[in-house]
Amino acid sequence: MAEIAVNAKQLFTTLVLSVVLAVAALLLFVLPAEYNIDVTGLGGQMGITGMSGYRVSALSTEGRSFASDYVEFPLAPFESIEYKYSLDEGQAMIFDWQAEGEVVYDFHSEEVGTLPEDSVSFDIGRSAAQQGTYVAPYAGVHGWFWENRGNTEVTVKLKTTGFYHGSTTYSPSGEFKRSFVPD
Repeated sequence: MAEIAVNAKQLFTTLVLSVVLAVAALLLFVLPAEYNIDVTGLGGQMGITGMSGYRVSALSTEGRSFASDYVEFPLAPFESIEYKYSLDEGQAMIFDWQAEGEVVYDFHSEEVGTLPEDSVSFDIGRSAAQQGTYVAPYAGVHGWFWENRGNTEVTVKLKTTGFYHGSTTYSPSGEFKRSFVPD
């Protein structure tokens, strides 16, 4: 009988501890990240406040036609290039990039009014190709960084269609901006 009482006491202690930990996780992580409610202030310090706050509609209509772009970037060994499109919140683009060999890539975005160090990466990896659709969660510049880590030149070819209104190339030779007239 005494053994059952000890087990019940341990069970109750475990239950209370579990509830306390669940409430702590809710206050410290879930509310700041999912609902932008930061009761303790630690969500902001950890950089998780409003993480799921990017809200875009399933359908958006535009007041103008879409634009199309095709660019090629030859990359010598260990050379890199960054190419980004200017998109407003909710605007979309379809993309297809191919490289003649594997490259390191990082698809990321910088929200208007933030520093480049505050960019958000959506996909990082190594590949020779990628296709997909992207919907901008906020207004800013959105695009790729590619780097050739091989020992031969590689050309990256990018085709896009979307509601962007400009692009910027960032390279060792400087920054180059283009404006698009929709098709």
